[in-house]
Amino acid sequence: MGKLDTPLYKLSAEDQNRVYEPAEDSFLLLDALEDELNAIQRLRPLLTVEIGPGSGIVISALSKALGSACGFYLGVDINPHACRITGETARMNCPGCQVEVINMNLLAGFNSGLVDLLIFNPPYVPTSEVSTETELEEQIDQFAEKGHDLVKSWAGGLDGMAVTNKVLRDLDRLMSPNGVFYLLLLKENKPDEVKARLEANGFRMKIVKERKVRGEHLFVVRITRNPDGNS
Repeated sequence: MGKLDTPLYKLSAEDQNRVYEPAEDSFLLLDALEDELNAIQRLRPLLTVEIGPGSGIVISALSKALGSACGFYLGVDINPHACRITGETARMNCPGCQVEVINMNLLAGFNSGLVDLLIFNPPYVPTSEVSTETELEEQIDQFAEKGHDLVKSWAGGLDGMAVTNKVLRDLDRLMSPNGVFYLLLLKENKPDEVKARLEANGFRMKIVKERKVRGEHLFVVRITRNPDGNS
């Protein structure tokens, strides 16, 4: 099995109020990707994208492990401070690697069918019992303290799925024919329902790692196109 080293990173005291610091969910995702590393190497992704890289440890670890032979690595984050830190982490751990960062919201600006490997540790904490178009932004305003950006890294709206559902709805357009998506979910995100919705849309989902930490039951799932599905 291949090895995925945990990258070094550095957050100043000010950055800690602006950028999500790696925690149990981050390390679970790294462990899952290490388990899957041989399969990822066989995939030889030309474009690897991480949504919301935060500190940048995941995209940096993949870039270091896979190298330039597996193409181009891109982090996309709505938080400009996270974009800066991700770039610094990448340069600290794998100078010369092809890691770039874009300050944008999700992947609506991407052309179709480009992403071979997609990674997302989303805002997954349920923060509402109702769903409206403005519900999540209203909660972010409610929960934010002293202008901190961190609330956007965890507030997930109804079932904790408000942001994740936007990505899932766009998945068929985004992913290349053999693309693979590694997604972190919380038990309260209702993984069984997520799986059923994906299967109805021509995808298949498999849990590749799970862990219970500090009252949370976390899952990393692998999502691929179903060759016998509807896509």
